[in-house]
Amino acid sequence: MPGLPPRYTGASVRRVEDPRLVTGRGRYLDDIRLHGLLHAAFVRSPHAHARILRVDTGPALRTPGVEAVLAGSDLARGDLALSPRLEAPGFAPTVWPALPVTRVRFAGEPVAVVAARDPYAASDGCEAVLVEYEPLPALASLAAALAPDAPRLHDAVPGNVLIERRHARGDVDAALAAAALVIRETFTHARCSASPIEPRGLIARWEGDDLTVWAGTQVPHVLRGALAVAFRVPEGRVRVIVPDTGGGFGQKMHVLPEDLAVVALARVAGGPVKWVETRRENLSAASHAREERVEVDAAADASGVLLALRARVVSDAGAYHIYPLTAALEPLGTAGILPGPYRLPAYAYHALAVATSKPPLGAYRGVGMTMGAFVMERVLDLVGERLGLDPAEVRRRNLIPPDAYPFAAASGFVYDSGNFPKALEEALGLAGYERLRAEQAAARRQGRLLGIGLACYTEYTGMGAETYRGRGMVHLPGPEAATIKMEPDGSVRCYLSFPSQGQGHATTAAQLVADRLGVPLERVLVFQTDTHVSPPGSGTFASRGGVAQSGAAGGAAETLRKKILTIAAGLLEASPADLEIRAGQVRVRGVPGRHVEVAEVARAAYSPPRGGLPGDAEPGLVVTQFFDLPGPTFSGAVHVAVVEVDRETGRVAVSGYTVVEDCGPVINPVIVEGQIHGAVAQGIGEALGERLVYDDGGQLLTGTLMEYALQTAADLPSFAIGHLETPSPLTPGGYKGMGEGGTIGAPAAIANAVADALAPLAAGVTALPILPEQLARRQPSPTTLRPQALAAIPRATS
Repeated sequence: MPGLPPRYTGASVRRVEDPRLVTGRGRYLDDIRLHGLLHAAFVRSPHAHARILRVDTGPALRTPGVEAVLAGSDLARGDLALSPRLEAPGFAPTVWPALPVTRVRFAGEPVAVVAARDPYAASDGCEAVLVEYEPLPALASLAAALAPDAPRLHDAVPGNVLIERRHARGDVDAALAAAALVIRETFTHARCSASPIEPRGLIARWEGDDLTVWAGTQVPHVLRGALAVAFRVPEGRVRVIVPDTGGGFGQKMHVLPEDLAVVALARVAGGPVKWVETRRENLSAASHAREERVEVDAAADASGVLLALRARVVSDAGAYHIYPLTAALEPLGTAGILPGPYRLPAYAYHALAVATSKPPLGAYRGVGMTMGAFVMERVLDLVGERLGLDPAEVRRRNLIPPDAYPFAAASGFVYDSGNFPKALEEALGLAGYERLRAEQAAARRQGRLLGIGLACYTEYTGMGAETYRGRGMVHLPGPEAATIKMEPDGSVRCYLSFPSQGQGHATTAAQLVADRLGVPLERVLVFQTDTHVSPPGSGTFASRGGVAQSGAAGGAAETLRKKILTIAAGLLEASPADLEIRAGQVRVRGVPGRHVEVAEVARAAYSPPRGGLPGDAEPGLVVTQFFDLPGPTFSGAVHVAVVEVDRETGRVAVSGYTVVEDCGPVINPVIVEGQIHGAVAQGIGEALGERLVYDDGGQLLTGTLMEYALQTAADLPSFAIGHLETPSPLTPGGYKGMGEGGTIGAPAAIANAVADALAPLAAGVTALPILPEQLARRQPSPTTLRPQALAAIPRATS
């Protein structure tokens, strides 16, 4: 609030939504009950690549409890499909049908959908659907898809290349030729899953030509638009309601064929239809993440200063472009952020997204940036190793100095703000870096494998229309909006265009609004998005929430505040410039006792006095404000990980973890720290075990949580977290996003720590995840560590 210190903003306010959620009063998608509700289940292809010769739904329709069945040939329109576009060179489009008619391209692709009176009958109906296939060669790897004689997964995609992009700045060849040191290495990252605690789902209900959808989506307005186009109805007749949502992490920002199929099924069934994804479906058919190969040539001078880097980035993109982002997301994200927070005079990349017989890659917390940070941070450690420099010193010599911002990176990004040298020193101090090195030396004398790893990274956040149009993205609007309404009793309602999946919007938005309106926090209610009530926007993803809240919710509240002061000025016979709002009152500065309650101003706004409201103000206290995020703004952090490798089992235990985060001013420190904890936990999982494994026939071998091992609280260390604030010059309040940061920095820091632990063995880390069984077997592998004989290290003495 101008002229007064914020009361709530910047404070560690407890999340106001938590009491309701932790006491079982949340209402998630599967909690919703509607009259006549039917349950949907999908028939999915057992083949990674096959022609569909025949689908017979007759037996399913005769199954007790089954009310409707749809296959691709049953759809009234054969073009019910998703075909995301990217207006950029090197883009080859794909068409992903709601239910395919002639061909399936990955195991788990939906072929038919059944509606029944209960989930068990729906499952029985699926068993009764008869599908005849002609198997085709599966393209289960990059090597298979890029082979000269590989079949085309899509007839219109030559060479199976969905995206191809080249970029160059500076003379990379000359730098490599003249460099004192050249690092040549190939890095890989396995396929993984976002695995939100609540899988995907959707309820669809038609009432004539009006469609209502309940979905735990991150992008309700994008989903509404896609459904309106797909079913050829006006957008205003499609309503998307977001209930409480159990995590998203990017996976729920996509519109997928199941969404179209369930909506089509509801129209045929004549009643509401609910589909809730199983965990096996989530792992085998929801969007995947990461799988990528990066080949780098990096040049450095004799002092360890980077001179140039060339990268070939190849993404295993799966069978289709994903809506609304396309397959460009992972490889271009990696290539764009790879230079990180370092001065790099020359940089070139060649990025490819390749179609394979797997589910498509999509957004997952840190998309593209996780691999970029992993590659760059490993390169820096390799430079230090070859030149005999401590990892911290290598970074000191290469980090962008704080007075160089805004900094034009060699990738084409312009970094708006940052102070990485300070963040590095604070992280080293908070972690006790010198003490850790001494402990490591003592551990090595005892035969223990203790390692310390550093990682610095940049995170692009807060992107809007200018960024999306510049990238050729046509399906993301860009702006966000908020509607703030003060009721006649002075209470406040806030409707955001972007929903929460657990980020704490109901708290942080309320903090910003309460401060600007001078009302108690408990008088501000923030609602989940309902497209019939909430203003239009893009959604919750890519670390945009804090920036969007400051611009949209904070901006709307500031506009409303000015109107309150205008009306109060008439009631108090004072100038608006002499008024302030505090503790639920509008007061005349310097005149004790001369005030009016905010609720009295609100009543006057809705029931104007004789003569009307002052200043020709319109009745009511409702403001909708749009905010086009100017980004990208760039956050960043320094991570310090401490690990110990068990020499007998190869298990890697993370014993300490430090983060110094810079996301500009912090709205709520406890929520920021919670975001860091959760993101680092996911990053540790990526580094040490999470992977989706396919055989050569394109069959998933890790289709349950028995094989796809998620981290638990027992696997995590305690965290030491510090905050550094360098405000962005681009955003109101200087806010920057930070939600994805932990997953960007953690895999790189863990990888460097494991490599450091194994330094006496000269065992490098070139791939994620780092698997204990392959360490314990002492077998080289192209997908994990290159281990040497662990017996070469002395055993601990008793």
